[in-house]
Amino acid sequence: MRRLIKVFKQFHNKPLLSPSAGLSSVSKCSVEGHENKGDTGRLLVCGSSAVVLEKVRGQVEVREDFISEDEERALLKELEPGLKKKRYEFDHWDDAIHGYRETERLKWTAVCEAVLGRVRGVAFPKDSQLLGPVHVLDLDKAGYIKPHIDSIKFCGSTIAGLSLLSDSVMRLVSEDNASDWLDLLLPRRSLYILRDYARFHFTHEILKDEESFFSGKKVPRHRRISVICRNLPT
Repeated sequence: MRRLIKVFKQFHNKPLLSPSAGLSSVSKCSVEGHENKGDTGRLLVCGSSAVVLEKVRGQVEVREDFISEDEERALLKELEPGLKKKRYEFDHWDDAIHGYRETERLKWTAVCEAVLGRVRGVAFPKDSQLLGPVHVLDLDKAGYIKPHIDSIKFCGSTIAGLSLLSDSVMRLVSEDNASDWLDLLLPRRSLYILRDYARFHFTHEILKDEESFFSGKKVPRHRRISVICRNLPT
């Protein structure tokens, strides 16, 4: 397998958590007030407790409408020809991803490079060294990403991803206590950012369509492309 996929390899020698391990009903998120809202006032992050949300304050972000429809089209126009040459895989080498195809890209058109420049500008410290080519992950409608923590050998303190084509739900679950969790609503054309403690001590996953609920409401999952930037370990 190529180097880019190695970021999924290490899980600190712990088994993957079940998608529902230790979780109480997500419909309680907004009811109990354990939530964070984006700049638009829309609920984008909710969790098992106010304590958990406070613990990751500033380390978990969802920025809605980070890119425009025209910018999304420009990214897709650049990515689709290469992705269409690949087939979806349903047997990832360490069983972390199901129903995916992927690539990495170093050179972009001016429009796309400007978008990625904005991502880098808001997600990473100015002196941060980024991980080589940008990782592009294409999930089939039936695809999903199981709970994992990116390898500390290959990734630094921050991961930032653009969500194209579909809304989705990302779930974070504490390595130490499965009853501590957060759900992130990732609207189409949004940017998510995970940093530091939230990056290293919570698994993250993209829920499959039949499990894709946020704050008790169904979030239909379609084909989803994520454009992911990471920094290097220090």
